[in-house]
Amino acid sequence: MKYSREKILRFLTDEAGRPMSLKELTRELGVAREDRAAFKRLLTGLVEEGAVIKIRGGRYGLTARMKLVTGTLSCHPDGFGFVTPEEGGEDVFIGGRRMGGAMHGDTVLVRVEPPKTRGRLAGKFEGRVIRVVKRAQATVVGTFHLDRGFGVVEPTDERILQDIIIPPGEKKGAMDGMMVAAEITRWPTATAPPAGRVVELLGDPEDPDVEAAVILRKYGLPEKFPPQVKAEVRGVPSRILERDLKGRVDLRKRTVITIDGETARDFDDAVSVERTPGGYRLFVSIADVSRYVAEGTVLDAEACSRGTSVYFPDRCIPMLPEELSNGICSLNPGVDRLTLTAEMDFDRRGEVTGKKFYESVIRSSERMTYTDVKRLLDGPDRELKERYGHIIKDLRTMKELAELLMARRSDTGSIDFDLPEPQVIIDIEGRIEDIVRSERNIAHRIIEEFMLAANRCVAGEFSSRGLPFLYRVHEEPDAESMADFRDFAAGFGIHFKPGGPKAYQKVLRAVEGRPEERLINTVLLRSMKQAVYSDKNVGHFGLAFSEYTHFTSPIRRYPDLVVHRLLKLLLAKKYNKKAQERMSELLPEIASVSSARERKAMEAEREILDLKKAQFMRDKVGEVYEGIISGVTSFGLFVELKDCFVEGLVHISTLMDDYYVYEEKKHTLMGENTRRTFRLADEVTVKLASVDLARRRIDLLLADQARSAPGGRPGRGGKGAKGPKAGKGGRG
Repeated sequence: MKYSREKILRFLTDEAGRPMSLKELTRELGVAREDRAAFKRLLTGLVEEGAVIKIRGGRYGLTARMKLVTGTLSCHPDGFGFVTPEEGGEDVFIGGRRMGGAMHGDTVLVRVEPPKTRGRLAGKFEGRVIRVVKRAQATVVGTFHLDRGFGVVEPTDERILQDIIIPPGEKKGAMDGMMVAAEITRWPTATAPPAGRVVELLGDPEDPDVEAAVILRKYGLPEKFPPQVKAEVRGVPSRILERDLKGRVDLRKRTVITIDGETARDFDDAVSVERTPGGYRLFVSIADVSRYVAEGTVLDAEACSRGTSVYFPDRCIPMLPEELSNGICSLNPGVDRLTLTAEMDFDRRGEVTGKKFYESVIRSSERMTYTDVKRLLDGPDRELKERYGHIIKDLRTMKELAELLMARRSDTGSIDFDLPEPQVIIDIEGRIEDIVRSERNIAHRIIEEFMLAANRCVAGEFSSRGLPFLYRVHEEPDAESMADFRDFAAGFGIHFKPGGPKAYQKVLRAVEGRPEERLINTVLLRSMKQAVYSDKNVGHFGLAFSEYTHFTSPIRRYPDLVVHRLLKLLLAKKYNKKAQERMSELLPEIASVSSARERKAMEAEREILDLKKAQFMRDKVGEVYEGIISGVTSFGLFVELKDCFVEGLVHISTLMDDYYVYEEKKHTLMGENTRRTFRLADEVTVKLASVDLARRRIDLLLADQARSAPGGRPGRGGKGAKGPKAGKGGRG
């Protein structure tokens, strides 16, 4: 048939002045009688995906022409939601009574109506869900409860606003309080809740294995590899074969080392350095994962679907099966491994003077940890020097080069926030033992600088040739964000004039060592956009690089694996016109899917961390802590406790001494009568009021008001709505 969805949409957009019936459309488009059934199926598909709507009288029209928007619904625990339009533009607010049976994550068709909501949720656009175009999830994970002969599953995801009713005979042996997975058998309506059946018993909600399984299911992240993948992996060799070495540069006699954390098990990058008459030569060798994960295989499809490895405090959910990630692809010491190498020459100022890429084979000389490298570089440590004496000179040369590269990046405007990060200490039973500040020392910086250099050089190779490629991009903050930050900084006597990354770097240097340093760092970071993958090169604002990619972690990131395949095509002189056309079609989708998977993984990692923090604090209720205000919202203050990197919420309703008003641009809550002000990065003394494990929520009270608000019960001062989980930001 000569008609496509694009042709139908073009006709409805450019030529049809009104909604038309099927008969009118076939006549106007000249659809032959024998093609009408296929044409109707095409039109029905457009209706199902929300691009076209069928209205009364059997007429078809464009959703955009009827003040209708198709997009993804994001629900808030307080009962409202927002729809993000597929075609871009501002989100549409959906009141709790206007959801029409839609659930969090669903693709919905929304009628845009005049705004009726006032206050902090008010916006330009409000709407009502007309139809659910596509359901986001058929299975929900939650806590099973018995209730008068039938069961109820309370979703762990607070954004799923409806409990699932489980009829008698559908509970599969679930006991009260058990974590389960329930399949929805009847979708909710505007007046009736969803119903379902228990399909999997997960177990005790406080079992570390169950905790991980619940969060992975919540975010749609697979834990186990399917049988087809396991079968395919069995065909992967466990050692390097002689035929694998053909055409590769042999680097096995070079001093090559890996530097990673103490608990790392998969090593996908190894480095080597030497002095040259003009400066330095750096070898960054990356595990050749593409040798074992071929495009189009079941293993490749699974890796693409996962997108990234997911890291929890007590475990890793890998992108690739262990036989690859910890076996043949891992650059373990003393064994031959296939790699892709970026060889780069630098002058004495740290500027790249030459680069080349090739397939190689290495044998790692040592598996080093960040801690040991720091100790070796810091000074005398007889035991370590005896053990690693043969590489100390190399490590010192690496430090010299890394410091040059850091200085050069700084000169060009690269932004380095270096904010403290928490590290969770887990005991052998998976229980949280402590939360400490994660160290970032010179060894971390050596590897960071070398990986940045390799990634940048690979991206530059493709950018200079104008070839289809997968970039890691970071767009410049929008004008509104920059204007807000300019006004905020002015309150501290800091003059901020937008002008590229150097302008931001200048601000960070200006506040270095000042009391408001952390505050400025935090607000500045929040004003920036998130880095994503893209086939369009718009540069990396934060790093001040005109081109950048991810090449150095193919064991744990799918985009890196794709970049390896592209580099191999280039090295083999096979990146011809046909290959370029194919990649031009594939790369946009790979970029979009990889970015989405990365966000899901980050959300899951953040949630498990919130849970571990809540578990750590539950036996400390009543204790008093010094803290720093880490977030200010209309519903209260988020406070990070100094001693243990845990964040909790001081709800506005517990501020008993005044009515407090939220000033968004100033990041403050101010008392109407007392003029008492709470601002981001202010130091406060708080009392731990309560811990809610189910909601991953830690409630705090200001110590000077704890007596007048026992147990954290709401007081008189609340002008804000109920807040989300501790550590989470609300849409409001």
